[in-house]
Amino acid sequence: MISDFHVLVFLLSSALVLLTPGPTNTLLAAAGLGRGWRDARPLILFELTGYLIAISGWGILLASIGKYYPWVSVAVRVVCSGYLLYVAVKMWMPTEKPPIAGSQTIGPGTVLVTTVLNPKGLLFASTIFPPQAFEHLQGYAIAMALFACVVLPIGMVWVMLGALIGSGRGITMDPLRLQRALAVVIVVFSATLVWSTVQ
Repeated sequence: MISDFHVLVFLLSSALVLLTPGPTNTLLAAAGLGRGWRDARPLILFELTGYLIAISGWGILLASIGKYYPWVSVAVRVVCSGYLLYVAVKMWMPTEKPPIAGSQTIGPGTVLVTTVLNPKGLLFASTIFPPQAFEHLQGYAIAMALFACVVLPIGMVWVMLGALIGSGRGITMDPLRLQRALAVVIVVFSATLVWSTVQ
């Protein structure tokens, strides 16, 4: 049984990590900018699905074979870093119109895969989720349900931020410049992941 105190700590810790800029948040904001609030909202469900996959995978891995095969963690980090770099380059490259405005540039697949490879998944599984979440089905169900209650509204915040910028109301910014700034954020996360791997 998880105490009320631990639930509060879990919720606050999850919210704090989810509010920080990162690859998935960057894509949600970019989608809100390019598609608008209404069309970009469904991507939040793919963010949630990606986190559930990533956290479950990392949690099971760390609870079982991680201590016997440490090279697996290193290999996964390298693959994650490479994919994030690919996403950043794709966002940076200019096209006939700002890629961020294209409905096909940031779709469900991109959000899902980027979230699965997001370093935050490892952080959630290794430090924020309680150990019993990966030992007992009941603990897993409770933790994931609470986590979903945090992911959905914070994902909406990021989409709304992008949509607000795209509407030109209150915040004005060149879409291509914003897209490239967001690409730099993803590169920084990729570099951070590599750095943490070699340390």
